[in-house]
Amino acid sequence: MSETNASIASRRKLLAGVIAVLACVPAVAQFRVEITGVGGSQLPIAIPDFRDEGRSGQPLASIIRADLERSGQFMIKDAGGAQLYEASAINYGEWRSKGTDALAAGSAAKLADGRFDVRYKLFDVVKGADLGGEAQAVVPDDLRLAAHRVADSIYQKLTGERGVFATRMAYVSKTGGRYTLRVTDADGEGGQIALASPMPIISPSWSPDGRELAYVSFESNKAVVWVQEVNSGKRRKVADFRGSNSAPAFSPDGSQLAVTLSRAGGSQLFLINRDGSNVRRITQSLAIDTEPVFSPDGLSLFFVSDRGGGPQIYRMAAAGGNADRVTFSGGYNISPSISPDGRSLAYITREGGGTFRLCVMDLASGAVQKITDTSNDERPSFAPNGRLIVYATRVGGKDVLMTTTLDGRVKARLASAADVREPTWGPFGR
Repeated sequence: MSETNASIASRRKLLAGVIAVLACVPAVAQFRVEITGVGGSQLPIAIPDFRDEGRSGQPLASIIRADLERSGQFMIKDAGGAQLYEASAINYGEWRSKGTDALAAGSAAKLADGRFDVRYKLFDVVKGADLGGEAQAVVPDDLRLAAHRVADSIYQKLTGERGVFATRMAYVSKTGGRYTLRVTDADGEGGQIALASPMPIISPSWSPDGRELAYVSFESNKAVVWVQEVNSGKRRKVADFRGSNSAPAFSPDGSQLAVTLSRAGGSQLFLINRDGSNVRRITQSLAIDTEPVFSPDGLSLFFVSDRGGGPQIYRMAAAGGNADRVTFSGGYNISPSISPDGRSLAYITREGGGTFRLCVMDLASGAVQKITDTSNDERPSFAPNGRLIVYATRVGGKDVLMTTTLDGRVKARLASAADVREPTWGPFGR
C-alpha cells in the first residue's frame, strides 16, 4: 500500500490527509449524550427547568445538566418538577433532605429587541448560602452558548477550575459517500459545517487562538496542507510540495506548524511558518516520522516513528536534535496528545488481536493506564482544562465519539446518525 493510500485508509498507518471543499452553512443538532460510569467523588446538584425556557426554543436546563454530568464531577439530582428561578426564596432544609448539596435556578425572558435575558443563581444547600450568579442578553442563535456558559460558571464556582462547556470541537462525519468537517459546541451539537467533500477528511488541528483549522486536502489528487479561517471560510495553502504533505499541528504561539513531508523522500518532520514560508527539516532519520504535536511550552515535539522497528512515541526539542523514546509498553503506540499542563500523554496502543485502546501516561513517572474497554479507539484530544479527553471509537458497528475523564470512570457517548471520527477539542474562547 502506498503512503498516501495508507493515510486515507487509517490514521493508524501514521499519516493523515484531508479532502475538503468549502461550505459554510448551519448544521442541525447531531448528537444526544449517553453517560455511563460513576466518578470517585461527585457533588449532587439539582437544576430545575429555567422559568420560561420553553419560549426560548432551547432546553437550557437540560443542556446545563448534561454538561455538568459529562464532566464526571457532578451527580444530577431530580428536581422533582420544582418551579424556581434565580430570585426564588430557597427552602434549604427541603433540598438537604433530598440529598442535594447544590442548587441552580434560572430564567430566560424574551426582551423587546428579540434577545433573551438568561439569568441564573447558584446556592450552596449544605451551608444555606447564595453563591451568586450571572446574567446574559443573547440573540436566539446563542442560547445554547448561553447555557454552556452557565454550566462553566457553575463548574468554576464549585470546583475552582475553569469549565470547558462553552468551547468548541471539530470532527469529521460521514453520511453515505459524503464527508463533512463540523465545528460544533463541546457537546457535539450546534455550530456549522466548515468543509464538505465526496472525499475523506482527516486530521483537523486547531490554532491556539481558535480562529483557524489546519487540515490536509487531496482535492488536487495529492496531499496538500491548508489553513482555513473558521468564521470567514477563507483558506490558504501552506504546504504543497512533491510527495505527501500531512499531519499539521500548530505551535502554542500560533506562529508555525509542524508537518510531515516526503519532499526529500520518506516521511520526515518539518517546521513551517503559518503562512507557508521558511520551511525547515527537523528530523533526519530513515524511518517514518509523523503525527507531531507540540508540548504546551512549545519547547518540545512529541511524534510517532518506526525507527525502532514498530511505531512508538518519541520526544525531541522543537528545533530538532536527538529524540528520546517515550512509550515502551507494547509494540505499537501512536496518536500522541499532550495535556494542557504538560503532565499527561494520551495515545492509542495496539494490543494482541488488533485491539486499539486509549491510554494515558503520567509523563513524570511513566505510569500508564488503559482507560477504555472498547477495541477501535482513535485520535485522542484533551479538553483545554485537561480534565476530559475526546476520542473516536466504534460501538455497535458505528463510528462514534466519546468523552472520558482521565481515570476512565465517567464516559459520554456523543451519539450521531452519521459515522463520526477525527475529533479535536478547541481552545478556550470563541
